Amino acid sequence: MHKQYKNFGLACLLVMLTGWWAQAQIRVPVPSPTVTLLQEIGLTKIELRYSRPGMKGRKIFGHLVPYGKVWRTGANQNTRLTFYEPVTIGGKKIPKGQYALHTIPGKIEWTIIINKKQGYGNRYDPTQDVHRFKVKPQRTKLVYETCTIDFSNFDKNSADLRIFWENTMVAFRIETEVDPKVMKQIKKVMDNPARTLAQAYYTSARYYFETGRDLNKALEWATQAAKLRPDAYWMLHYQAKIEGRLKKYTQAIATAKLSIAAAKVRKNPDFVRMNEALITKWKKLK
Repeated sequence: MHKQYKNFGLACLLVMLTGWWAQAQIRVPVPSPTVTLLQEIGLTKIELRYSRPGMKGRKIFGHLVPYGKVWRTGANQNTRLTFYEPVTIGGKKIPKGQYALHTIPGKIEWTIIINKKQGYGNRYDPTQDVHRFKVKPQRTKLVYETCTIDFSNFDKNSADLRIFWENTMVAFRIETEVDPKVMKQIKKVMDNPARTLAQAYYTSARYYFETGRDLNKALEWATQAAKLRPDAYWMLHYQAKIEGRLKKYTQAIATAKLSIAAAKVRKNPDFVRMNEALITKWKKLK
């Protein structure tokens, strides 16, 4: 019985200490707040996590951040990149996974380092490097008080990752696989004998048109889409554009007029205007 009381007393003491410890924690703003960005490039998700130090009256590159030495590219924990599918950086394919982003700043060039090892501060293990490559820094007109990393200059399968601080910017391209994925989807849908979805025909035709593939096949699919959805003025518009690219101007003008009529019913003046502009151009080319 005495032992039970002793255990009970110990349990109470632990509860009290836990409560005191929780109350004793004081939360204040951190000097270098952490940000997490989830960005889609093409059809691939990429996560960026980094801490953002400020200048606070200090000279940064060549002083606080020395030239020629590995930098965690931020503050606190090293900057982290997570690729949910393989990507290509600096001409090298990087498997999906989580990586540390280190850099070696320099006056004339920077070294970008993709490394497997995560850690706090500037801890760095060169044996864990996945890729190293050089980039040229650019001087910015604006002074960036806070270290900033973002994504910009997007196209269908790539974007730049940019690093700004003080009056310096460096960037490198991240490329993702898009075409094989889209073609796989198209094949899966278009090889299905039971296909009847107008949207699938339209999307496939538009992708072929925009990527410079077989225009006759694109026209075949666009025509089928329009047959299934004669009220879809946007589908008729793309059918007309494909016909125009094939120099079938009389046919293209007729299809564009059908698109105009459908767009007027749906009260979409933008497509009326776009089709009219195409008709004017094609009449001159006939």
